[in-house]
Amino acid sequence: MIQFISEVNWLGILAAFIAYSVLGALWFTLFFKKQYAKSLGKENEKLQNSAPVFFIGPAVCSLLITITSSLLMHALEIDSYAEGLEFALIVGVGYLFSNTVNIAINPNMPKPIPYGLISGFFHLVGILIVCTILVAMG
Repeated sequence: MIQFISEVNWLGILAAFIAYSVLGALWFTLFFKKQYAKSLGKENEKLQNSAPVFFIGPAVCSLLITITSSLLMHALEIDSYAEGLEFALIVGVGYLFSNTVNIAINPNMPKPIPYGLISGFFHLVGILIVCTILVAMG
């Protein structure tokens, strides 16, 4: 599958990655800011998330998810919106959402289910956007 690395649309990957990253910024700082802080048990505190790792880490992960999705979609010859949606739902629910919820369920997370749902749905919506852009840009 690595042989497809030169065949994927890197502009499509860049556009999808940017969209995924912008969604993440909006999701956690605007759309679900209060719910996210509450799920972390920090509803009365300012989140300490200004260090570079809190921006670079998620960006690298989103880029890897986007590249991997593009490679898999190319290998599976997914080129219609219906197939892209199906792929996004399978990957989104089967890997991204479920893994995010699983990571949240640990004794160090004050409110694991709300955190898992907020973060899991971010990844589900994100992969739907990524796959839509990748199909649109071929």
